[in-house]
Amino acid sequence: MQYTRLGSTGLEVSALSLGCMSFGDAGRGNHAWTLDEDASRGLVKRALDAGINFFDTANVYSDGTSEEITGRALRDFADRDEVVIATKVHGRMRPGPNGGGLSRRAVMSEIDHSLRRLGTDYVDLYQIHRWDYDTPIEETMEALHDVVKAGKARYIGASSMHAWQFSKALYTADLGGWTRFVSMQNHYNLLYREEEREMLPLCADQGIGVIPWSPLARGRLTRPWDETTARAESDEFGRTLYHPSDRTVVERVAQVAAERGVPAAQVALAWLNRNPDVTAPIVGVTKERHLDDAVASLEIELTDEEAALLEEPYAPHQVAGFR
Repeated sequence: MQYTRLGSTGLEVSALSLGCMSFGDAGRGNHAWTLDEDASRGLVKRALDAGINFFDTANVYSDGTSEEITGRALRDFADRDEVVIATKVHGRMRPGPNGGGLSRRAVMSEIDHSLRRLGTDYVDLYQIHRWDYDTPIEETMEALHDVVKAGKARYIGASSMHAWQFSKALYTADLGGWTRFVSMQNHYNLLYREEEREMLPLCADQGIGVIPWSPLARGRLTRPWDETTARAESDEFGRTLYHPSDRTVVERVAQVAAERGVPAAQVALAWLNRNPDVTAPIVGVTKERHLDDAVASLEIELTDEEAALLEEPYAPHQVAGFR
């Protein structure tokens, strides 16, 4: 396994992060395809054995059960000081007032709930899952600062939003003397490259670590365009992200993979890994081979010609993934 620093921090993370949205009680939340605890634990153990030390979940994943399963597995299989645990806040966790968002009330309440579910007294990276249009960013940044100062989080990060919003949050933190975001978890892969326009340059300029979600485009980059999966059939959100014009990119990935004699997933991840702005793609896995492909991708160095072949058919997309 390769390790790198998260942005300009001193925190060392594996070059892959294990996304834990795949783990949880399928009867809770809206992810009917999630793995139960026994299956999830096997994949967490395999990831640890491969050298992965970076695990990403969220309070909203399967109504909190992803945090519970991930926390128990890491407690049983790892030394807490040797793993980096990341979770998120923003999504609605209960009906009625104050059940979600990034108010001071929500942030202070949800960090305690997440710590309880994870079975730890701190998280290494506490991330805002989305931008909250109903709460002043000053309120959110001060609350996150207080979470850090209370020892409940070591660092803070953000996820999908407009570059102007992220820039405003960084500026607000500086102005208030509050803790700054150190990472951006954004939607970035061969089928969706809009982040290259503003967000990635902003992160490079500000020393922000980039940990893309859906690096395989919800599996689209790993299989023929017309082939489907159980997750794809029930993934309403995923249907809004990609379009028929993306088929040619998928075919190019398959072409390069065939020429190299490796699975398409390895090629798609290798393309991300060659970008110096990317710290660690977040890979979601439901099978051992998914994890094995992710680890193997770190050994693949695409040529400039191969990268150009993969990138050439890209068509601009409407901004997607911010909700």
